[in-house]
Amino acid sequence: MFSQKLIIFVGLALFIAINFTAMTMSNRDFLPTNGIERLFISITSPFQMSVAKTIHSIQNIWGTYFMTVLAVKENIELKKQLGKAIENKNHYEELELENIRLRKFLNFTSTMPDTYMTAKIVARDPSPWFKTIMIDKGTKDGLVKGSPVFVPEGIVGQIIKVAGNYSRVLLITDRNSAVDALVQNSRVRGIVKGNNEDNCSFVYTLRKEDVKEGEIIVSSGLDQVFPKGMKIGRVLKVTKIHSQLFQDITLETSVDFNKIEEVLVLKDIQMSSFETDQ
Repeated sequence: MFSQKLIIFVGLALFIAINFTAMTMSNRDFLPTNGIERLFISITSPFQMSVAKTIHSIQNIWGTYFMTVLAVKENIELKKQLGKAIENKNHYEELELENIRLRKFLNFTSTMPDTYMTAKIVARDPSPWFKTIMIDKGTKDGLVKGSPVFVPEGIVGQIIKVAGNYSRVLLITDRNSAVDALVQNSRVRGIVKGNNEDNCSFVYTLRKEDVKEGEIIVSSGLDQVFPKGMKIGRVLKVTKIHSQLFQDITLETSVDFNKIEEVLVLKDIQMSSFETDQ
């Protein structure tokens, strides 16, 4: 008996030979002329059509495969381009926001442009016991210890340590900070003290003095550090206890210390009058 592999081989060879003969006979130079040839073509034509369909299907499969590969590559490239476009958009938005902040600084310092220096905040003290920031200007830029630091919204703090290219600034919210201040309208005196929180306290204000919630507190200039009239904050809460000589006053600072990115440093520590209209 013949083996199964031999039968398959013979059948495949016969199938190929028949299709080859049929395709040869279908040549436009070789037309059928008798009944035997027509019979032969009628028998082999189904096999030929099957082969043609198979070849067409394989071509479609390969075409779909290559189109899929190209689509995947194109999708990857488009995603890269989209990512780059988003990155550029974010960069331009950051530049625009920075320009807005710097324009506010420029408007604030337009009267005396040579007196101030703009610095970027490069670090913040992570410790809950200290409220300080690091700026990217130092002795090489003409800064000295004690220089006041602020933004157009109000006082930020003062430089306590200075190096060649960097300086450390003590914020007014630090418990070691103190600013001689007064109520803008009534001129009631007091000291703004930090308490290591977001708010400050307005201390040493006599209980008999009339201080109202919402009033603005500004620097008095008497501490010889901060110019007179710089905004510090707004009265948030007033508590009077009859057994105490002074009032307990809480201030909401005019500066949001969590959001500032640039500051102004007063290069000339000699005090001038900066009375504000706020």
